[in-house]
Amino acid sequence: MALDHTWYTEQWAEQGAAISLKIRDKVHDEQSTYQRIEIYETETFGTLMTLDGLVMVTDRDNFIYHEMMSHPALFTHPNPRRVLIIGGGDCSTLREVLKHSTVELAEQVELDERVTRVAEKFFPDLCASNDDPRARLHFADGIEWVARAAPGSYDVIIIDSTDPVGPAAGLFSETFYRDCLRALGKDGIVVGQSESPLFHAELIRSVHRALRSAGFRDVLTLNFPQCTYPSGWWSATLAGNGRPLATFREDDVAAKRVSTRYYNRAIHTAARAAPQFLDELLR
Repeated sequence: MALDHTWYTEQWAEQGAAISLKIRDKVHDEQSTYQRIEIYETETFGTLMTLDGLVMVTDRDNFIYHEMMSHPALFTHPNPRRVLIIGGGDCSTLREVLKHSTVELAEQVELDERVTRVAEKFFPDLCASNDDPRARLHFADGIEWVARAAPGSYDVIIIDSTDPVGPAAGLFSETFYRDCLRALGKDGIVVGQSESPLFHAELIRSVHRALRSAGFRDVLTLNFPQCTYPSGWWSATLAGNGRPLATFREDDVAAKRVSTRYYNRAIHTAARAAPQFLDELLR
């Protein structure tokens, strides 16, 4: 990360690229037990949160990521009632999950409580569902939580993690995915952010291999834009052993019982299409 008086810049050095956002002010800076949390006010992207110098969330574009991390999986499952979110400290994925009337329990397991407390102060809209009686916030290690979960505890597990480095690296492992499979019930689905198809195609291939090695029969990567993440192109990868992931409850999506700004039936269908280079890599 580089910062002059007017611009926040995140450099993707290995790719020879970067993103810059024009800022008005830096309004928060703290070192938690796990990472540095910084908050900026930008000129055109609203409030910006960074963790260890990497963009995590902005007011302007976060809805795309959080809707695609939650609604495709929830509308693919026939009746999602119990949902587990690993990470997701800004709480927006939790908010999207709780838009589904079928959900009876949504547990969020975030390692760093300070991320959530800072989000509650600077991103109150994202945290609007934190007091929902169906929500449970736990501040603990997500890997250990899933390892201890009883078999069949959840219908959907959402891995809303940071990049696969440091404490988050284990969230991309075959061992963790095997624990997820055991913790899921019939027709259960796991979905995790899987980085940029353009910059991190090999990582996506490794995620597919690890999920299949863990015992999941069906694996599908969804593509969507995310302009403040590396390359501006992001992905989420689903896995399951129940109904084919290529099908979803299209009529329920079309009925618009869940309010969204990006996700809809056509987006869900289109997001399943893989570019040729990725399709060949994943075969």
